[in-house]
Amino acid sequence: MAPEDVAWRQSQGDCPDRTVRSTKLINWGANRWGFKPEFGYSQRWAKWVLDGYMGVWLFTTNNDFWSHNSFYPGTRSQSQSPIGSFEGHMSYDFKPRLWASPDGNYWFGGKTSVNGVQNPLTQQSNCRLGGTVAIPVTKHQSLKFSYNNGTYIRFGGNYQSVSAAWQYSRLGKPKLPAAFLHQGTNECSIFGRVDFYGVSS
Repeated sequence: MAPEDVAWRQSQGDCPDRTVRSTKLINWGANRWGFKPEFGYSQRWAKWVLDGYMGVWLFTTNNDFWSHNSFYPGTRSQSQSPIGSFEGHMSYDFKPRLWASPDGNYWFGGKTSVNGVQNPLTQQSNCRLGGTVAIPVTKHQSLKFSYNNGTYIRFGGNYQSVSAAWQYSRLGKPKLPAAFLHQGTNECSIFGRVDFYGVSS
């Protein structure tokens, strides 16, 4: 996340594939679609930048979940309740393209139901905290290092993550509409995006 104030809208997704096998409990795919509308807020105070995001995952029903096998010869469906998510970053610009930020997120919800019977043990409630540092190398190149760790984990996601990235850019400054241009040192943006994915058997 580069600490710049711009308003943006984005849509991402994965195309359906054929990796789902309804007779198997564990699959690469999920035989369903998922959508994630997300809204964000960005505020700058001189060299400080606050970014916040709020979104929710919405899922369609898997109408052929772990079926037609020795455990269940018929067909059953699995549904999942929405998963809410929050994410925040507070970055500091030491100089152009050299910045650091503490990062955090929290997500909750996602109870699953099989044939209409909800399993309360599948309720998710997880939080991760970490940090990111971006270091310019040349005019067009920079390195970014990130670390995060699970701080509150109901189940799953209890791991540490370390990443390094190299970025190369030859792009100039974007020509934004006048409504997106900021004046002064206190700047603010509100933006949104929608993510989606889906796989089918």
